[in-house]
Amino acid sequence: MERSAGSSRHRRRRVRPLLGGAVAVVAAGALAVTGLAGSAQAADVNVARNAGFESGLANWTCSGGSGTTVSSPVHGGTSALKATPAGQDNAKCTQTVAVKPGSTYTLSSWVQGGYAYLGASGTGTTDVSTWTPGSSSWTQLRTSFTTGPSTSSVTVYTHGWYGQAPYVADDVQVTGPDGGGGTDPEPAIPGAPAGLTVGTTTSSSVALSWNAVSGATGYTVYRGGTKATTSTGTSATVTGLAADTAYQFSVSATNAAGESVRSATVSGRTAKATDPGPGPVTSVPKHAVTGYWQNFNNGAAVQKLSDVPANYDIIAVSFADATATPGAVAFNLDSAGLNGYTVAQFKADIKAKQAAGKNVIISIGGEKGTVAVNSDASATAFADSVYALIQEYGFNGVDIDLENGLNSTYMTKALRSLSSKAGSGLVITMAPQTIDMQSTSGEYFKTALNIKDILTVVNMQYYNSGSMLGCDGKVYSQGSVDFLTALACIQLEGGLAPSQVGLGVPASTRGAGSGYVAPSVVNAALDCLAKGTGCGSFKPSRTYPDLRGAMTWSTNWDATAGNAWSNAVGPHVHGLP
Repeated sequence: MERSAGSSRHRRRRVRPLLGGAVAVVAAGALAVTGLAGSAQAADVNVARNAGFESGLANWTCSGGSGTTVSSPVHGGTSALKATPAGQDNAKCTQTVAVKPGSTYTLSSWVQGGYAYLGASGTGTTDVSTWTPGSSSWTQLRTSFTTGPSTSSVTVYTHGWYGQAPYVADDVQVTGPDGGGGTDPEPAIPGAPAGLTVGTTTSSSVALSWNAVSGATGYTVYRGGTKATTSTGTSATVTGLAADTAYQFSVSATNAAGESVRSATVSGRTAKATDPGPGPVTSVPKHAVTGYWQNFNNGAAVQKLSDVPANYDIIAVSFADATATPGAVAFNLDSAGLNGYTVAQFKADIKAKQAAGKNVIISIGGEKGTVAVNSDASATAFADSVYALIQEYGFNGVDIDLENGLNSTYMTKALRSLSSKAGSGLVITMAPQTIDMQSTSGEYFKTALNIKDILTVVNMQYYNSGSMLGCDGKVYSQGSVDFLTALACIQLEGGLAPSQVGLGVPASTRGAGSGYVAPSVVNAALDCLAKGTGCGSFKPSRTYPDLRGAMTWSTNWDATAGNAWSNAVGPHVHGLP
């Protein structure tokens, strides 16, 4: 979610450099030398290190903290680079490679997403660059350069473009003679995991954990002989199981070289259907409207919680921010920016909303959030600090809006720990970006599936994304009924219950950089998914009458526009079957 005013995101026009290069003229004498019989030439290698980003950002440096690694989408292996331009930063990621003087190198990379550039500088001859204006599928950028007579190192780079969407890059190749730095060793197939054990069970799921395997970049969990799920960490929860039933599980380790043999098999039995289980019992209605309330003034209407219209069932207070302790968060009411709104008034307004049947939750992160939950210690710190906020302010739950990366293994641990502290009434919502929910192998999607038994709703942000793939494999442009329905279909058919899927949209044209749709379009998409009416060119294969509803950023931008969004969408959501 954006903390800056949507209307103030002006893009500076910059002149893109013209691509060009000198035409090399090869002397006849040089041809004679290279053509001598018996000349020995070493085989070309890829002199880039960690070229597939399987070791995170090792060997790479990204400007302004703009880069991270993601597990989806990837071109090869299990990781790729995702870099996000912001303001005056074009998300440039660089690596200095060792090269041989007077040699020719081929430079290539696979890219996806927004504007993406690939180039080399410091070649000692003509520096090169190539680019693509963006693609929803993998595209290979390719160019070449020749090193100068005394050049021993060259900087290769990728970058995006100012104000454009994030780009993803993978499998970088700088192919030519070894300059003395060598190349990445070929990975070996990892060994089989040990220590597979069964943890918490419900009537429909079994939690598993195992020991880490050296050299593994991922793990595959099998139920019987069938692949059940994957994980980048040492735990996973297999869902969708029958009650009071015994299952056999095993796990294998994977990396770029392949898959290990499977571990020893363990048996796990699901709980009886009559067992209460850990599922939430909340006051969230069958069809609900979620709105984000801004704890800051960015040009939208300044509100107290008491000003938020009754059409909103879940109010997400935005935002709790990172502290100096990894994983821990804190919330500080911006009384000065909110015209003197006091903590005492804020707490009283939370109670008043709850007395009216509403849920007030604390949202973590946002567009500029830097909360990182990537270890057992940080997971514990996250759960403890969020629970402390729940106790202090009386929040009903938590919203996960981490737009700068998420680790499914440790966020799952954090949310389960929080649920055990707060009890079955805890409301858990998520607001991933569109790219985060394109595949069940994505970290956000995996987290949602891992906590499906305690998850309230995922309100994906259907904006600021450009065109994306729908569940039918076709590309849809944002701002349309088809974009909302075809992307929601991915979640609905990917394992989430219809009650756990909501449509997240801007409340006005000023609420986001792009992707605004009129309330009538939101209502048409809701009808298409829930009733099979009002569809565009895409029509789901079935209806989802239990669809949870819709979300907007933000109640403040809605108020700025006269509450036109909530007045139109709220009654429509509440009137769904």
